[in-house]
Amino acid sequence: MDEYFQEKGSKEPLLEPKEPVVAVEHINSELEDILSDTSLSNFQMLERASVIELKNLFRLAAPSVIVYLLNNITSMSTQLFCGHLGNLELAAASLGNEGIQLLAYGVMLGMGSAVETLCGQAYGAHKYGSLGIYLQRSTILLMLSGIPIMVAYLFSKPILIFLGESEKVASAAALFVYGLIPQIFAYAANFPIQKFLQAQSIVNPSAYIAAATLVLHLFLTWIVLYVFEWGLFGGALVLSISWWIVVIAQFMYILWSDTCKKTWSGFSLQAFSGLWDFFKLSAASSVMLCLEAWYFQILVLVAGLLPNPEVALDSLAVCNTILGCVFMLSVGFNAAASVRVSNELGAGHPKSAAFSVVVVTLSSFVIAVVIAIVVMLLRDVMSYAFTGGETIAKASSELAPLLAASVVLNGIQPVLSGVAVGCGWQGFVAYVNVGCYYVVGIPLGVLLGFKFKLGAKGLWLGMFGGTAIQTLILLWATFRTNWDDEVEKTKNRLNKWRDSSKTPLLNES
Repeated sequence: MDEYFQEKGSKEPLLEPKEPVVAVEHINSELEDILSDTSLSNFQMLERASVIELKNLFRLAAPSVIVYLLNNITSMSTQLFCGHLGNLELAAASLGNEGIQLLAYGVMLGMGSAVETLCGQAYGAHKYGSLGIYLQRSTILLMLSGIPIMVAYLFSKPILIFLGESEKVASAAALFVYGLIPQIFAYAANFPIQKFLQAQSIVNPSAYIAAATLVLHLFLTWIVLYVFEWGLFGGALVLSISWWIVVIAQFMYILWSDTCKKTWSGFSLQAFSGLWDFFKLSAASSVMLCLEAWYFQILVLVAGLLPNPEVALDSLAVCNTILGCVFMLSVGFNAAASVRVSNELGAGHPKSAAFSVVVVTLSSFVIAVVIAIVVMLLRDVMSYAFTGGETIAKASSELAPLLAASVVLNGIQPVLSGVAVGCGWQGFVAYVNVGCYYVVGIPLGVLLGFKFKLGAKGLWLGMFGGTAIQTLILLWATFRTNWDDEVEKTKNRLNKWRDSSKTPLLNES
């Protein structure tokens, strides 16, 4: 995967060879020592290693889960408020939020993930000043990338009608999407900042900011929808404002906090150099995530073509929103898996890396099973949190078994994707996603939904089938990995790439 980090013929390479460096600032070898201690029985080894790894895992995962979950709840709450305005409003908000909005979310989060790789390497190599350069460079690129996405938002109504949506639903969804235009550029600033902080293991401030913003968002949304009665556009606009509050608060933390003094030295002209190479790196990083995000987006759009599309969209919206919340839990474990595996590989600990994979996968799986049981217990009433009406409640209840099964799969698949990122397998996973989602999942869903007249249930069965195959392939690839070979590949990569930034900062102290 070294081609992801530097392109041939680059006039100004992002990274250049220098002396060997270590992957992280400090890695505890206690876990590797225990796993290599032949004097311990298997039970003693497993017990001691599990205690150490679980502490490492939840120290990383818990704050990440909170951040992603709170951000997701902020968006979900807007759907919830709009849903109580009526079934059309819920369908429009679902189509806009889970359909069109995922275009921006997938692109921006995927491109922002490049910062996670580069900032993590730079921080581990003690090149602290480079983190601020990467943050600025990524933000510039994402802001520019937001312009064509904004154009797509502006033409959302004719696009939805062209795709076969009814004019009534398309008009309402477009009104909601217009209010989300400022959110595009909030994403462009938020994800580089978020990855910049995560690379330094600074997650708690983001969690506090997300929690405070959620409280403010709920209050403002209620005021706008039920006092001023601004409808779908007003609800979406409040959501955009809330995301900008998160961005500004996080950037203020970077400016004022002592913890970021080494990594943020001020704005730099260096951020405008090497943008094309950085764009190619960012684009490559976004492929894996976008293919997955667009998969769910396409299913939501296809649901609008079913007979009685409002019921289909509403029931899918209820289940998709619940699955999205559970997915945020798995994303936290995804981040922890990526950090744990990459750290242990960089430190030359193959046994610890392999053990980390097992522990994080099992932990996420157990939590997912518990949530799936809760979904089944609440299957008949879960839709009432989003909208009233027995029709939607019945349709959502029929999807509950598939939702529960999908919850279990989503307890495994995102974690394995995190392992893939930690090992540098993004290209492999992108090919897997194409095959499982677009060759199997969507055609199967369309076939079952329309040809066999299973409706929303058929679409979900197709989605489940594609995800199940993907999960099995990732399990097979992960657990047949030679971790000693992965350690060698990681060492070679770390020894090869170093930061070459030399332009002085505008505000360097």
